[in-house]
Amino acid sequence: MKVKDCMNPRAVAVGALEPVAVAARVMARQNVGMLPVRDAAGRLVGVVTDRDIAVRCVAAGQDAARLRVQRVMSTRPVSVSPETDVCAAAALLAREQVRRLPVVENGRLCGMVSLADLVRSADYSMEAAECLEKICTNVRFPEKTWEED
Repeated sequence: MKVKDCMNPRAVAVGALEPVAVAARVMARQNVGMLPVRDAAGRLVGVVTDRDIAVRCVAAGQDAARLRVQRVMSTRPVSVSPETDVCAAAALLAREQVRRLPVVENGRLCGMVSLADLVRSADYSMEAAECLEKICTNVRFPEKTWEED
C-alpha cells in the first residue's frame, strides 16, 4: 500500500510570509497542531507547529500580528511522496518522532499523512503501533513524590 492510498489530500497550508497570527487562526479553525509552510511559488519550505508559535513567538514576547511565519517555522520539513510505501512512512514517523508528514510531489504539497491514517489502514496497524511506541519512547513519567496516607 502506498501513502497516496491513505493520505488526506486536502492539506491546509500557510504562506511563509503570513503573520504568525494567521497561522494560529488557521490551526484553530482546522483543529490541527501543525501546518505545512509554502513559499510564494507554492513549494514546501517548512512546517510550523503550535509549539513553535508558543515558544518562538509568544514566550519570546514577539507580536504575532507582525512576526512572519518564516521566523518561527522549522525549515527542514520531513516529507514523503505519494508513492512512498506506508511501511517506510511509518518508519520515518518513528525515526523522526513525529505524528504527521506532508506529502510532496515535485516540491508541491499534495496531502498529509498521519499516524492515525496509518492506523485506519488495517493492513498496517502493527507498523503504526510500533511507530507510536517509538514516538513515545522518550516520554518519561516521574515517580510518585508524595507519600500515601
